[in-house]
Formats: sequence, structure tokens, C-alpha cells
Amino acid sequence: MIRKNGPLAFNVDAYTSSSVSTSINFWTQDRQTARLIFKLTKDGLPLPLAAVTGKLVLVMSDGSRFIRDVTIVDRVNGHAEYVLSDQEVKHFGLVQAELNLYYTNDQSMSVHQFSFNISKSLIDQDIVPITEFYVDEFEALREKINALYDESIKTIADLRDKFEDLEKIETKKGAQDKVEAALTKAKKYTDEHAETPAGAEGKAAAALEAAKEYVDPHFKNEKIHVTESEKSNWNKSQLYRLTPNDGKVARIPNGTDIFTLPTGPYMGAQLLNAPVENDTSFYYVNVLETAYEQNEVVYKCIIATRSFDNITWIGTFHAQGFKGWERVLSEKDLNSTWNQVTLVTGTTKHFAGNPLKFSIRLNSLHLRGSFEGIPANDTVIARFAQKPSGTTAFGGTTVGSYGAARLTLGVDGSLKFDGLNANDNSKVSRVEINEKIPLW
Repeated sequence: MIRKNGPLAFNVDAYTSSSVSTSINFWTQDRQTARLIFKLTKDGLPLPLAAVTGKLVLVMSDGSRFIRDVTIVDRVNGHAEYVLSDQEVKHFGLVQAELNLYYTNDQSMSVHQFSFNISKSLIDQDIVPITEFYVDEFEALREKINALYDESIKTIADLRDKFEDLEKIETKKGAQDKVEAALTKAKKYTDEHAETPAGAEGKAAAALEAAKEYVDPHFKNEKIHVTESEKSNWNKSQLYRLTPNDGKVARIPNGTDIFTLPTGPYMGAQLLNAPVENDTSFYYVNVLETAYEQNEVVYKCIIATRSFDNITWIGTFHAQGFKGWERVLSEKDLNSTWNQVTLVTGTTKHFAGNPLKFSIRLNSLHLRGSFEGIPANDTVIARFAQKPSGTTAFGGTTVGSYGAARLTLGVDGSLKFDGLNANDNSKVSRVEINEKIPLW
């Protein structure tokens, strides 16, 4: 049989990279031909796969999840494979995967995480995959649940046929009232027609027993008997789920475009259209998408908070499209302090009488102070976590000989000494700086 193979060689140890981004690419038309081939080794030797079951976890770009059994091809030499099903191969986009091994002695091991891509074939341009969840071990349980469901439906149908007024019984009090009404009718009947006290008592007891047989099954079945108000509340409930079943914020795959996310809270890294371009940091993203649309633009508000430094931005989609990111100023921005700059070792040093310091205020970097020991031109003398949106050049005053020095702060936060021009460069002992640099 013809296959399109994606070979993967994994060495099982504790030093393996957390995830491997492979160059494997399948297409949505690769039905029954897209095959992943695993070659497993440990300490330079083939990993035996005796008494072991392999499980492959596939997380598709649209959120679908599959957990499948892999086929052990060679248990001695550590060879296994898996052919993607017709349902899986139609979920185009980046696929995050993990191979796990489960041994019969209850040991288990995560072999490796990796990723590969499924491209959309031209013939499939109009397909829209539905989010799916599939676990091999659950299928037997699914069949049992379906059988129990069918049996329950039949039982309920039988009860409805036997008790025509089932829907009228709603509360325990109603059930008790019916018992008492039946008893009253039974006593009235016996009082009017019974010939002897013993006969009347027997007929009353029989009527009471018949009433209990009718009422007791419904009196105890609290799940069926609900009020019309409760039913109305259920029918009006919302069906859109904001979080997974555990209530925690879902992590979205790397490379997700946050502009395409629907309403809800998310967390992820290496996100497209993040507030800072090419930023691989983790972000918490909250999306509020409205039902209003203008000029084919859906109005929405996005709040993004970078995890490592707690900086927050807000962006909105209006009639003209995305309006850009606006950073939210924090108390730290408004109440700044002066801190001594950490100089790169071996480049220069602080002047003891007026060391070089920095402060952040209203999204601007302020520098003041002095360093001595003139470094070579184009030397990076410090690195800041605060980064301007564009390279900024500024000057400093030379001491020892009248003149000026030129410095630049790059978009990566690097403070570079570019050079100086003084009456006598050899007599310059230090450089004084007093500068305000915008970070927006």
C-alpha cells in the first residue's frame, strides 16, 4: 500500500528538548496515506517495546483532540507507526503531538513532544472541520452508555403508557394529596357498599394498596418531577462555554492570531498581532466580541497582559478596523525611582561622584549621571528591559576636554557608545549624560 511517510527518530532521556518542530507536512487529501514512523532509542540502542502500549496524542489547530493507539511494528528494534484517520487529516493547520508509552507493570513514559503541519488541499478550500474529541478507550464505554440510554427511554415510554397523568405529578405534596384522595374514595365506597365491617376493611385496604402502587414510583423519582418554572430557566440558559470543564483559562497553541479569537479568556506565547512585535512572551488575553458589525468589521475589545512584567495593553476593532494598542500606565510608571544602571563588565565604570542612573516615568526612560573610562566605538555598555519603539540617538558632554559623545538606545534595549568628538579626545576622562528617551 502506498504511504506518505513522516519519519521521526527519538532518543528517550531526560535531556531531550521539550518539543520538536518538524518539517513534516501532510495535506487534507492524504487519506489513509499520511503515516508517522517512530524509531525509538535509549542510550544509543534500540528501545524494546515488549509489554507496552503506545498512545499518540494529537491536538489540532482548531482545538480538536485525538488520543490513538499506535501500531508496534518491531518490538525488538523499537519501531512504531501511526496512519492518520480520514477524520484527523481534515483538521488543517499546525498539529501539536506527543508519543507516550504505557507498560503492563503500570509504568508510563512520555517519549517526546513534536509538531507537524497539515495543509489544506485546493479541492478542500470550502471545508470547515468540526471540533472533535476522540479517545480509543472510550468507545466501549460509549456503546454501553448508548445501550443504557436506549433502555431508559423504553422504560420511560412504558411508564407514560401506564400512567396517563404522569406529567401532572410535580411535587411530593401532590403525590401525598392523591394518596389521601384515593383513601377517601375507598372509604366512601366501602361505607356505601360493604355488607360487613370485615368486607369494608378489606376493600379499603385493597384500594389503598392500588393507590400506593400508582403513586410511589413517581413520588420517589425526584429527577423527573420538576416545575414549569425550572424547565423555563433551563430552556433560557446560555450554551456558549467560556472555559474548559475545569473552569481554568485555556492555553492556546503557539502562533495563534489573537485577532481571530472569539469572546473568552486565553493564555499563550508566540502570539500573532501581540502588542509588542515578535515578542515570544506569555500573554493573558481577554476578548470581548460584540454582535455589532459595520463595514464588515465586528466590533470587539481585546485586553492583553504580558505575564513576566505585568504590563497591560488595550486594543479595539472599530468601523475602520483595528485601532492599535494603547498601553495602560501603572502606579510604577507614575511613581518612579532612580536606580543605578548595570554596566556591561569590562566596557566602562561609574564615576563615583555622580554614577549613571535611570528612572521610568510616564513611559519615558530618564538617564542622568556619568561614566568614566572611555570604551571603544560601537560598544554596548548597558542593556535595559525598557525598550523604545525605534532606535534613539542622543548626546553626552565630555569632561577633560570640551566636546560631545554620541550614544544610541536600540529597540532591543542595548545602550551603545558610538564615539566622541572633543578638542583633544585623548584627554577625555568621562562622559556626563542628562537625557529623556520616549519608549512609545
